[in-house]
Amino acid sequence: MSGFDIFAWIVLIILAACIVAVFCIAGWLPGHIAKTRGHPQAEAVTVAGWVTLICGFALWPVALIWAYVDVPASSKREQQS
Repeated sequence: MSGFDIFAWIVLIILAACIVAVFCIAGWLPGHIAKTRGHPQAEAVTVAGWVTLICGFALWPVALIWAYVDVPASSKREQQS
């Protein structure tokens, strides 16, 4: 193996590690945002983030938007207050 071959393998390994890291961060992000914002359905947002990322990236932005949406209080909670 020449020096160029070793360099190419190192670059390939770093690239694969970066792709895996970005995939994991993208799956984790909607759930983390929902939890830090106190979203009442944070676990569902977490599951939606991972499932949509694994099954196809198309609906992942919906999970991210869902993490930022504040759910209005129900009418029962408003009447009790």
